Amino acid sequence: MIDNNNSLRQTKKIFIFDDNLEILELCTEILEDLGCEVKTSPTTNNVEKQVLNFMPDLIFMDNWLPDISGIEATQLIKANETLKDIPVIYFSANSNISTLAAEAGAEDFLAKPFDLDVFEEVVMKYIGK
Repeated sequence: MIDNNNSLRQTKKIFIFDDNLEILELCTEILEDLGCEVKTSPTTNNVEKQVLNFMPDLIFMDNWLPDISGIEATQLIKANETLKDIPVIYFSANSNISTLAAEAGAEDFLAKPFDLDVFEEVVMKYIGK
């Protein structure tokens, strides 16, 4: 069997903030199948500390979360010198998700419900190749 260079690189880490456990389970399964290490949180409580403790390569942020909103949480991450360069993908069922993502300072957005292939494409856009 021939290994390609992608499998020789360090495992990519992805953090998902969402209070919907079904979404967390589905996304975790997909990302683990892609060879990623996944951490999830149903809350944005101490969001900076949560992210600092894991130091992911990519973050998915829901809009509606307990404690502080996805917008506030993303703004806190982007205001932190250590975390500001981690791409954040805003994902929500809101019809104005592109506006919310821009307000939050996220790099990209993904509307829910999402197609699994599109989810994988977004992930690979930021961590793949």
